[in-house]
Amino acid sequence: MTDFSMSQFSLKGKVALVTGAVYGIGFAIASAMHEAGAAIVFNAENQAAVDRGMDAYKEAGIPARGYVCDVTDEQSVTRLVEQIDREVGTIDILVNNAGIIKRIPMLEMSADDFRKVVDVDLNGPFIVSKAVLPGMIKQGHGKIINICSMMSELGRETVSAYAAAKGGLKMLTRNICSEYGEANIQCNAIGPGYIATPQTAPLRERQPDGSRHPFDQFIIAKTPAARWGTTADLQGPAVFLASSASDFVNGQVLYVDGGILAYIGKQPQ
Repeated sequence: MTDFSMSQFSLKGKVALVTGAVYGIGFAIASAMHEAGAAIVFNAENQAAVDRGMDAYKEAGIPARGYVCDVTDEQSVTRLVEQIDREVGTIDILVNNAGIIKRIPMLEMSADDFRKVVDVDLNGPFIVSKAVLPGMIKQGHGKIINICSMMSELGRETVSAYAAAKGGLKMLTRNICSEYGEANIQCNAIGPGYIATPQTAPLRERQPDGSRHPFDQFIIAKTPAARWGTTADLQGPAVFLASSASDFVNGQVLYVDGGILAYIGKQPQ
C-alpha cells in the first residue's frame, strides 16, 4: 500500500497564468494544463496578439481568457494580477513563458538591444513573479515555472543577451525557491532543447538534393534522441511541475532537450 495517486497530477480548480501563450511553447503548455483541469489565462503585449490567441484557444475548445499586458511594465502587471484575481480567482500557477531573442553578434549589438532582451526575458519573470507571490503566500501554496533554455548553461554565437538573461533566470528560479520555499511555493524551470515550431521550419526543410539543412544536420548530430523536440514534449513536464506531484521539487531546471546537455557529440568521421 502506498500514498501514490494519479490525482496528484490533477490541476482541477487551479488558475494558471501563462505569459505570452499565444502560440508555440506557451500555447502547448496552457493547453496541457487545461486538459489537467486548470482555468487558463494568458497575456500578450497588444490587443491584436490577444485576439490571435483567443482565436487559437477557441479553435482548440479551450475557454481561456486573454489580457493585454506588457510583462516589463510593473504597474500593468500589478493591474493584470488584480483583474485576474477578481474575474477568475487567485493565481495558483504562473508560467513565465513570454520571451524574445535577438540574434546579433556581440560586437554589432547595441546596449539598447541587449537591455531589451534582458528586460523581457529576465526582468519580466521577476516582475510577474513578484506580483503573484503575495496571493500565493496568502493561500498557502503556489507554483512558478520559468521557461529557461539550454542557453542557461551554454553559450553560442549571436545570443549574448539571450544567454545572459536565461542564465540569470536560472538563478532567479533558485532564489525564489530559497526565499519562498517555506511558504509552500515551488519555483522550478523548464529548459527546452531545439523545438520544432513554425519559426524553425525553414531550418528543417530538405535541400534540393534531398539532404538535410546544415543547421538541421547540426542539431540531429548533437542530440542523442536524433530529432528535434516538439511542443508536446514539454507538456508532461509542465503539468508535473504545476501539480502536487512536484511539491518537494524546488529550485530545479528540468532540461527537456533530448539529451543534448549530457552529450559531447559524435566523433568526426
